Amino acid sequence: MLDRPTDLSQNKAPPLAPAEAQAEAEAADARHDRPRRGVGRAIDLLRRAWQFFVNQSSSSLTRRIVVLNVAGLLALSIGINYLSPFRARLIDARVQSLLQQGQIIAHAIADSATAETGSAITLDPEKLQNLQPGESYGPSEDALYGIDFPIDPTRVAPVLRDLVSPTKTRARIYDRDGVLLVDSRSLFGRGDVLRSDLPSPDAKRPSLFDRAVVAMRLWLNRGDLPLYRELGPDQGKGYPEVTQALNGHDASMVRINNRGDVIVSVAVPVQRFRAVRGALMLSTQGADIDNMVTAERLAILKVFLIAAAVMVILSILLAGTIAEPVRRLADAAESVRRRIQSRVEIPDFTRRRDEIGHLSGTLRAMTNALYSRIEGIERFAADVAHELKNPLTSLRSAVETMPVAKAEESRKRLLEIIQHDVRRLDRLISDISDASRLDAELQRQEAAPVDVAKLLNTVVAVANEVNRDDAIKVKLKFEGGGLRAFQVPGHDSRLGQVVDNLIENARSFSPPGGTVQVTCRRQKNHVEIFVDDDGPGVRPDAAEKIFERFYTDRPHQGFGQNSGLGLSISKQIVEAHGGAIWVENRMAAGVGADAGPEIAGARFVVRLPAT
Repeated sequence: MLDRPTDLSQNKAPPLAPAEAQAEAEAADARHDRPRRGVGRAIDLLRRAWQFFVNQSSSSLTRRIVVLNVAGLLALSIGINYLSPFRARLIDARVQSLLQQGQIIAHAIADSATAETGSAITLDPEKLQNLQPGESYGPSEDALYGIDFPIDPTRVAPVLRDLVSPTKTRARIYDRDGVLLVDSRSLFGRGDVLRSDLPSPDAKRPSLFDRAVVAMRLWLNRGDLPLYRELGPDQGKGYPEVTQALNGHDASMVRINNRGDVIVSVAVPVQRFRAVRGALMLSTQGADIDNMVTAERLAILKVFLIAAAVMVILSILLAGTIAEPVRRLADAAESVRRRIQSRVEIPDFTRRRDEIGHLSGTLRAMTNALYSRIEGIERFAADVAHELKNPLTSLRSAVETMPVAKAEESRKRLLEIIQHDVRRLDRLISDISDASRLDAELQRQEAAPVDVAKLLNTVVAVANEVNRDDAIKVKLKFEGGGLRAFQVPGHDSRLGQVVDNLIENARSFSPPGGTVQVTCRRQKNHVEIFVDDDGPGVRPDAAEKIFERFYTDRPHQGFGQNSGLGLSISKQIVEAHGGAIWVENRMAAGVGADAGPEIAGARFVVRLPAT
């Protein structure tokens, strides 16, 4: 009995604070949602894998790779299943096995299962007394060996059942007249005969599908095999192998039943003391061999399905490494054609080190060259518009001023400006036309060996024959040489244009009565051409600009005397021939100890690859 009531509330857990209760609830929800998140992640991975498969299978290249690989695997599987000698070897092995088994059983039957009707042999005493010298008297061979003794079914049945039952084969024994004595399929127990009733007439017939399957099996398996038919008990000689066995020979036969199953049967004679008592016929069950062949084919089919799945996955992965990059490159090329963006970037696969990488690098280089060409054309068009605008503006001003000019001197000066601008426009248009068609001509013409020595002699001779007021002479010399030492691949007319432009440029900067020196020399795999003048040289900041279009730096000459395209065209021609052109200053030693080197003139260098 308790002294005071027990306070059960003391055993309860203290209430949780609101923040703790919320944290506990969130933790419980997290534990509850963790399996669902795992399932969701798996579903998401499967969805991505399926999407990847759909994307890859939509490619024609992917389909071709998969079809070709699976077709080869399928052909291999068909060859293994229907062209291999497995079935024939299995039948031969079964025939040999049944023959050995039949011989053993036949000897056992002949030794212990024949019925002997007499055990004693009597001799006639009178015949023994009347024997002549050299004569003998005894029982006949027929009486001695018992040739008339039949096979006893009651003694054969137990022996046959014990020997045949473990082998799962059917055994039949026929007497010398081909009459069935014992059938192992009818044995039950120890020597008892099992009776089987025929199926009822209203039994369910096989369906159309079953009949089609049976017909297909029969067509595939039959070949040249004869059809097996069950003969009556007194028609044993209707089996060819039984007939041969009754004649004392082992025989075998391969047939096929009406369900497409292979039946192998052998027959061996049952004989005692070389006397044939009957025939033993052994045959396989209906689907014995076919079940083994089917099991083998099913195993091959399983291997085929696994190999096909692996082949499909590998083919898709292989196609993904080929088709996907090709598709991306094709899309980028299509974008370049449509000019969707100002500058489309071709995907870079050059790290692959294969044909796809080579294709990617080639497309990138081609696209960059295309964009460079487009940008160059755009700059050229802008420069042409700018250069043509200046003389046109001057012409328009002169023409507008002409009507209001009163003095003859002013009108004469305006006419000179108009003539100067017209000549400048003509020169600009000629040089622009030459520069615009230069690339097309270089692409159309085939490169041929050019004799630079002969070319320089011709250009220098023409330059010296032109009478000029400046009295500047052009000299030529060669360093090194030999037969074919100065031959380069290219276009002689364009290379001549380069040399002519450089000579004209050097004459324009040389003082009256000066000399322009042209030198040609062979340097290993290159031919170099130097054009030297006696001018003031080139400013360091203008060494690159002078090769730009429409750039001129001639403070000593009047404005508009040059188009500024000569050196630009020369550089374009030299680079099209795989060479290089640049300018440098020639230095001359100064006079006096403290005097440094002085500029003796400018030197233009052209380097071309030699043959």
